[in-house]
Amino acid sequence: MTAQPHAFARTDRSKLGVWWWTTDRWLLGATAALMFLGVMLSFASSPAATARIGIDQPFHFAIRQGFYAAAAAVILLSVSMLSPKGVRRVAFFIWIAAVLSMMALPFIGHAAKGATRWIQLGPLSLQPSEFVKPSLIVLVSWMFAETQKGEGVPGVSIAVGLYALTIGLLLIQPDIGQSLLITVAFGAAFFMAGVPFGWIAGMAGLAVAGMIGAYLTFDHVRSRFTRFLSPEGSDTHQVDRAAEAIGAGGLLGRGPGEGVMKRHVPDLHTDFIYSVAAEEYGLIFSLLLISLFAVLTLRGLLKAMKLTEPFEQVAAAGLFVLVGQQACINVAVNLNLIPTKGMTLPFISYGGSSMLAMGLTLGMALALTRKRPGGYSAPRRDADAFA
Repeated sequence: MTAQPHAFARTDRSKLGVWWWTTDRWLLGATAALMFLGVMLSFASSPAATARIGIDQPFHFAIRQGFYAAAAAVILLSVSMLSPKGVRRVAFFIWIAAVLSMMALPFIGHAAKGATRWIQLGPLSLQPSEFVKPSLIVLVSWMFAETQKGEGVPGVSIAVGLYALTIGLLLIQPDIGQSLLITVAFGAAFFMAGVPFGWIAGMAGLAVAGMIGAYLTFDHVRSRFTRFLSPEGSDTHQVDRAAEAIGAGGLLGRGPGEGVMKRHVPDLHTDFIYSVAAEEYGLIFSLLLISLFAVLTLRGLLKAMKLTEPFEQVAAAGLFVLVGQQACINVAVNLNLIPTKGMTLPFISYGGSSMLAMGLTLGMALALTRKRPGGYSAPRRDADAFA
């Protein structure tokens, strides 16, 4: 009798078996670890967060975060099984849905903290801008790749148009943080696509002009920069309490559930979850958390650089830059290295839209970096295609 191949054996040709042997296990492991740590840290932050806002159930946020993590895992698994063509299709429809939702925000959006960024769906709040980020990166990478084929497709112009429309809708909300995040990821895709330096210099100049314009136009942006540059005469309660929580953790932390300073940190379960992790688990754990993001980003970029297809290479690199940059911004805010921004720590901060969108982002990135016949070698560049 012939032995039947067991699950995940190399001879297993089922869709799940093929997925397992073609997906980068280091990237998958780092992602799974971050999702697990996100749920674990929600149990640490939820009691203090619910007490601050008057919710009776102390583990309200932790339970919901567990549900979001499970849903994100399903999204990640499903999307990571797609072909590059399937990734493009999913990105197209998600971008359309996200942009239409952002257009509707001024009329049906839910306002909070001076911005209208959410659509209320029963007990859930959906933030369309979280989903527009990965889908935009995939679409502009597709357009760059079409331009490289030299078949007359105005890919760069279309990509810039998609970017401009998305940024315009974000500024209406307003959401400067997400605009900055998308701009850097878009710039990374621009660079990876081999676009001539003139285009890159022009985009960099527009980005600088945009930052100056945001400072002059939006009061909250100007206020955050002022507090950062002149803290002695400003209200820095949020970052001060976060700094105290991080310092109180020491090398090994106070212990699970033993945090004291976290009770005084606003938004401790979302934007300042890093300070909770540092207080309860210490510096070593904090460095481990940062290392997971470093492994995810740097290994992802190395995998992307080895891809032969321009679309897959540029899109994968842009998606990993998106994740890594968002993690850097959140940690830098917690450490008071940059002005405060409403930016979640991927997979760690509480939030349904953030968790689900990150599942989508890494699902696309894993799908594009899966092993395929002849999938890795030095990519061919045709700079003249952009001329």
